[in-house]
Parts: sequence; C-alpha cells; structure tokens
Amino acid sequence: MISEAPLAPDASQEALAVDLDGTLVRTDTLHESLLVLFKRAPWLLLLLPWWVLKGKAFFKAEVARRATLDFAHLPYNEELVAFLREEKARGRRLVLATAADQRVAEGVAGHLGLFDAVFASDGATNLSGARKLARLQQALGTFDYAGNDAVDLPLWRESRRVVVVHAPSGVLKRARALGREVHKVFERPSTGPRTWVKALRVHQWAKNALVFVPLLAAHKAASPSLLVQAALAFLAFSLCASSVYVLNDLLDLDSDRRHPTKKKRPFAACALPVRTGVVLAPVLLAAGAAVCLLLPSRFAALLATYYALTLAYSLRLKQVVMLDVLVLAGLYTVRILGGSLAVDVPTSSWLLTFSMFLFLSLALVKRLSEVRRLRLSNETAAHGRGYLAQDYEQLASLGSGAGQVSVLVLALYISSKDVTVYYDHPERLWLLCPVMIYWIGRVWVLAHRGLVNEDPLVFALKDKVSYAVGLVAALVLWAAT
Repeated sequence: MISEAPLAPDASQEALAVDLDGTLVRTDTLHESLLVLFKRAPWLLLLLPWWVLKGKAFFKAEVARRATLDFAHLPYNEELVAFLREEKARGRRLVLATAADQRVAEGVAGHLGLFDAVFASDGATNLSGARKLARLQQALGTFDYAGNDAVDLPLWRESRRVVVVHAPSGVLKRARALGREVHKVFERPSTGPRTWVKALRVHQWAKNALVFVPLLAAHKAASPSLLVQAALAFLAFSLCASSVYVLNDLLDLDSDRRHPTKKKRPFAACALPVRTGVVLAPVLLAAGAAVCLLLPSRFAALLATYYALTLAYSLRLKQVVMLDVLVLAGLYTVRILGGSLAVDVPTSSWLLTFSMFLFLSLALVKRLSEVRRLRLSNETAAHGRGYLAQDYEQLASLGSGAGQVSVLVLALYISSKDVTVYYDHPERLWLLCPVMIYWIGRVWVLAHRGLVNEDPLVFALKDKVSYAVGLVAALVLWAAT
C-alpha cells in the first residue's frame, strides 16, 4: 500500500498533486463501479439508498468493496500520463489526490507506478473540496495541482502552479483568472454529431427494416396506411434498440476496452461520459414506448418482450455458449413478427422458420469472427463470452449448416401449395435457391478468410455483391408475382 505519510519538503522540486476522475482517467470511477455492481449483482442496488444515508465516503467504500475495476484497461489520459512520466523522470514528486475510494486510488496508482503517495476517501472521510485541500497542505505545504472541473478551483487557488486537464472552456477561463501560473493545459476533445450517431448505432437500424417483410410478403406494400404503421413500428424498434445498445455498451465497458475495434466505441473510449449513457438509455426507451401508443397493443407487448430479452442477453445470456446465438437469431425473427402485428397481417410459419435458420447462420458468422481473432492473437478465450479458440471448426460447421437449412426451408415452401396464394408463377421462385446458396456460401468463405466484419450486417451494408444479390432476388420475386 502506498504511504500517506507527509513528504519531506524539497524547495527545488514542487510536488504535483493529480486528481483522478476526469483528469488522470477520462471517466468517473464511481459511475463505472456502479455499472460493474449492476452487472454482477443487480439486487445489491437495493442497498444503495442505505449506503448513501451513511455518507458519501461510506457509499463509495461499499461500492468499491463489491465492484472491482480492471485498472489495466481504464481509459487513462495518455497525454497526461506521458507528461507525468516526464515529470517523474525529472525528479518531481507525484501525489494522487482524489475523492474516489482508497481501493480504487490504490489500484490505479499500483498499475501506473508513478505516485509517491495516495490521498483518497477512506470510508469515513470523503476527500473532496476543502478536505482535499487541507490534506494536501498538511502533507505537502505548497504544491502544484492538476484537475479538470469547477470543483478543483479552490485547490488551484491555493496551488503554486495550475495544470488544467480536459476542462470545459468556462472552467479553463476561471482557472486562468485565479492569478496562478498556468503551467500546462490539456485541451478537451470535441464531441461531434458523429459520436452520437455511433453511440446510438444508427447503422444497426437497418436490421429493423425486417418489420416491412410481412407487408411485402403479403403483397400489401402499396397501402399507404399500412406503410405508415410499418414505419412507426420501424421507429419504435429503432429507438428501443438504441436504448439497448447504449445499455449494452455501458455494461460491456471492460470487455470492449480489451477488444481491438470495440474499444473505439463512444462510451468505451470516453468520447461520451458514462452518466450521459445512463440518462440516454431510459430516454430512448420512453420515446420508443411513446411511439407504441400509436400501434396495436399486441405490438407494444411484443416490443416489451424484445427489450426484456435483449436486456437478459446483455446481462447474462451472451455468455452462454450457443444460447447467445439462438437469442440473436430469435431477436431478428421477433422483428418480423413485430411487423406482422403492427400492420395486422398474418405471418406464415414458412417465413418465420426460414428467418430463424438464416439469422442463426449470420449470428454464428459473428461468433466465428471473434474466435478467429482469438486464434490470431494466441488467446484461448473471449472475455465476456463463453467461446474458446478451439471452437472455430465447430462454429463453422454449425453456421454453414444452418444457412443451408434456411435454403431447404425456402425450397420446401416453393414446393408447397401455400406459394400459389401470392404467386402466379411460383416455378420462377426456384431461382432464389441458387441465389441464396451463393450469398450464404460466399459470406462463410469470406468469414474464414477474415474478410467479414464481426457484425455480418455491417459487412452486407458495405458489400457491393450483397446489393447485387438483393437486386437479383427482388427481380425474381417480381417475375414470379
């Protein structure tokens, strides 16, 4: 444990005290600890009011005791860390001074190996504001201070020199007005509309176009009123899905930060703060529920089921081998069923069966890509998932097989009497079978080569051949009508 004993004065080298949350790390460790607690033991959230009543320091200590962060993968401010390493090499004494709990502060300091002392909340005293200032003055006498927010202004006022880290423009202006020497300023990264689009995963809304499938399959797409109903269903699913994506990203911060591409997601990379996501998720859900008021009650019930299932997936089911891909395939199929309920057009068992096998195949493509990455990086298991590197061949077999079964279901439908209800020339539909075999087979071959994004939808949206295949399939359906 790093000592909290007073440091010997050194007139030639002023100590630099560094704040933790929002300064040394680009997040709030308490917020992230609460998310870890919610993910691992959500029932403990019932104790939060009791802990709060016993004081902030006690509250932080109880949360930190039950929710351990991965200190090696926290979003450190790399520019500041590099600066601190330079100062350390010059003989500067570095002190971590934070209102975060001692367990968290010690974990961060132990990982970085930079600090000569750690001052933090200890379960009895919440080390913020005046208490932090008094502790630093008692231990250091005079000091320089690195912070990021308005709460740091009293410490900057009493410090010798000021280091401002990612502070809002208003705070930076007030810091400069204190009359202290501003030693260094680390500019705050800007957050543009693209960041919000990525956080909501708007590109994933394309999946929700499946709600239009029942309308198209029943040859009723020319009805303006039904199209409006389907469009409302699309909007409700999209808002609900974005709510789930935000929540999933918050719960997956640890896993995402270990991933080569997912670590760039807005919440994992701290382009957006955790507290923003905590507010955004329920707001999006409420907006989706409001849209449901314009649709049949059965659709609202189905959307509630969809949300509950996706929440269960985020909390636990995605860690269960094979159950995770079955849930993903089911969520695709639920979208089709939702479209059916929104426009009050029955969906055939043929369509639901075909979609289940097709989307099971695509879900397995996603898992295959993750396992392939494990193999290339010489890892044995995926963090936050139940798959091992040795599962590669089995996943490939199951996934390609599911894809071919979907083509078999399509062939059986074309052979059945049901097809004559909607098609005058059903024999022309046989052309769909080689088209589907080609597309599914190509996706799997490219997945084996590592050329398919972990999300096959993203791959299809960027793949010109997939667009061409879709056009050919549409022409076949038109010719058969």
